[in-house]
Amino acid sequence: MDIKSQEYTFGIGENYHLQDLLGSHIDEDGGAHFRVWAPNALNVEIIGDFTDWQSQPITMTKNESGIWYGYSEKAKCQDFYKYLVTRENGQKIEKIDPMATYFEARPGTCAILEKNKKFKWQDSLWMGRRKRFGFKERPVSIYEVHAGSWKRHSDGRSFTFTDLRNSLIPYLKKMNYTHIEFMPLMAHPLGLSWGYQLMGYFGFEHTYGHPDEFKAFVDECHKANIGILVDWVPGHFTQNDDALAYYDGTPTYEYQDPNRAHNIGWGAFNFDLGKNQVQSFLISSALYWIENFHIDGLRVDAVSNMLYLDYDQGPWTPNKNGEHTNLEGIAFLQKLNSVIKTYHPDVMMIAEEATSEIPITKAITDNGLGFDYKWNMGWMNDILRFYQYDPYYKQFDYYLLTFSFMYCFNENYILPFSHDEVVHGKKSMMHKMWGDRYNQFSGLRNLYAYQICHPGKKLLFMGSEYGQFLEWKSEEQLEWSNLEDDLNAKMQYFTSYINQFYKDNKPLWQIDDSYDGIEIIDADNKEESVLSFTRKDKNGNFLLCIFNMTPVERNHFTIGVPEAGIYEELINTEMKEFGGVWTQHNPKTKTREQSWRNYDQTLSFTLPAMGASIWKLKRRLKKKTIKSTK
Repeated sequence: MDIKSQEYTFGIGENYHLQDLLGSHIDEDGGAHFRVWAPNALNVEIIGDFTDWQSQPITMTKNESGIWYGYSEKAKCQDFYKYLVTRENGQKIEKIDPMATYFEARPGTCAILEKNKKFKWQDSLWMGRRKRFGFKERPVSIYEVHAGSWKRHSDGRSFTFTDLRNSLIPYLKKMNYTHIEFMPLMAHPLGLSWGYQLMGYFGFEHTYGHPDEFKAFVDECHKANIGILVDWVPGHFTQNDDALAYYDGTPTYEYQDPNRAHNIGWGAFNFDLGKNQVQSFLISSALYWIENFHIDGLRVDAVSNMLYLDYDQGPWTPNKNGEHTNLEGIAFLQKLNSVIKTYHPDVMMIAEEATSEIPITKAITDNGLGFDYKWNMGWMNDILRFYQYDPYYKQFDYYLLTFSFMYCFNENYILPFSHDEVVHGKKSMMHKMWGDRYNQFSGLRNLYAYQICHPGKKLLFMGSEYGQFLEWKSEEQLEWSNLEDDLNAKMQYFTSYINQFYKDNKPLWQIDDSYDGIEIIDADNKEESVLSFTRKDKNGNFLLCIFNMTPVERNHFTIGVPEAGIYEELINTEMKEFGGVWTQHNPKTKTREQSWRNYDQTLSFTLPAMGASIWKLKRRLKKKTIKSTK
C-alpha cells in the first residue's frame, strides 16, 4: 500500500499496520525517515544523537493528514532520538515517538533507532496446531507472571527474557501449565505501575531486555507446547508530559471532554476511543504484538473503564442518549475483536471485566463485544470470601460456593486467582485460608481442586502455586526460600500434579460452555458443607467431584451417582505426598442400588477432612432387574 493510501486508512480508522507508515524507518543505504502524527502542533523537529540534540534539530514538514515528515542522512541504528514539539502557545516540549519499538532504559524515554531484522521462527508446528485445534475445547491452565519479579539477580536486577528462557520455561514444563500470561511488557515509565500505565504501545520494555530476546522466549515456549498471553491496556495511558499526553498541545490521543479524558482514580488519561486515528493506533498495536511476537492471546485490561462513563471517580458526562454507557468504547471493542478475528481467528481475546450489564463474550451480531473469554470476577470474590470463613460459619453463607452455577455459562469464563488478589493487604492465597498452617494448606489444595473442576479456564498468579505466605512485592523476587519448608514443597508438587490431571482428563475442559458438561449431584448440603457434582465430556465419560469444606472427616459418606459400577478415587487432596495425612487412597468401591434423590445408585466412601475427592467410573455394571411375580 502506498503512503497516500496508508494516510487515508489512518484517517478513517482502518490502518491496522500503522507502524509501516509512522515512526522511524532506517534506509538500506543509511539515514532514516521519521513520521509522527501531531495535527495541531505549530512545529515539530527531530532531535537526537545525530543532531547533537537541540543544537542542530531537523525540521519536519506537515501534510494535510496532520502527519509531520522528516529525514536525517546521519541517523543510524541504535541512535537515541525524540521529537521536539512546539505547541500552540509557543511552548517547546520533548516527546517520545509513539511508534517506537524500543526505548532507552528508565528513567530515560528516548526512542532507539532499530532495524526491523527478520527473526527465524521455529514454531511452525505449534502455530499449525493452534490454527487446527483452537483453544475452546482444549485445556487452558494459565500461570500469570510479572516478568520483573518472578526471579531477580543477586544484585537486584530484573531477569531479562534470556534469563527467563533458561529458567522460567523449564519451570512451566515442570508445573504442567498450558499457558503463561505476562503482565504488560510494553514500555512504561514506572515499574511500580506493574506495566498498567503505558507509554509505548509498540515498544518492548527495556527492563526485560531486547525485543529479540522475547521472540526467542516465545519460540522456545511454543516448542515446549506452552502458549503465550500478554496483558494489553487500550483504555488509558500514563499522564507523563513527555509521552502521549496532550501530544501536540491539544487533546490528541485523549478525549476532548475533560470529564472523559481524565482518569482520576488511576492518575491517567483515557484514550478517545471514538477518534479514527486512535482506533488505527490501538488496533495496530494489538496486531503488532500478535504478529511480531507470535502472541497467542491478549488480555485486555480494565474493560469496564472503557464501557461505562461513570466508572471512574468524579464528574462524568452522559452519552448522547443521556445514559452512562460509553458508546464509542463499545463500538471500539467490537471493532477490535472483529479485526483481530479476521486476521487471526485462532488468537485468544480475553476481557478483564467485572460487570454484567453488557455481554462480553457474546457474538458481535448478538450485540456482544466478541471476546473469547471474560475473567469471572464474581466467582473469584465469592469463592475467596467463602474459603476464608471459619468452617462453622460456612453453612450460613453456603450460597457463595454454589451461586456461580446459576450463571457460569452466561459468558465464556476464565477463573482467575490473579495478582490483584495478593497485594494491598489482601494477603497471599495461602494466608487467606482458615486455620493453622496445616489447615491453610489443606484449604488451598481444596480450593485449587475446586478451581480445576469448576467449568471455565484457569489462571493462577505466580507464587500461589507453592503457597507463598507473604504478599507479592513487585520490586522483589518471589519468596523461593519458602520451598525449603516441606509443606510448601508438597504444595508445589500438588499444583503440578493437578495441572497434569486437568490436562489428562477431557471431562474437565472439553465442554466448558454449557450445562452439558456438568451435572450437580448435591448443592444443598449446607449443614455438612459438602458439594458434589460431575464433569462430563462429549463421549459421556465423567468424573465425580466432591468437596468437603470443613475439617471433619466423614466416614461412610454417601452420594448418588449417575451409573452403576466400580469407581476409583483418582485425586485425594489429603494424601501425604501432597502435605496431608492419608497414606493410601480410598479403595475401589462398588455402587449400591439405592434410591438417593434423583439417583438409583449410590457410592459410599470416606471423605477426607477439608479435602477434595475426585473419582472415575472404572467399570460399568448392569443394573439389577426385578422380575415380575405375576
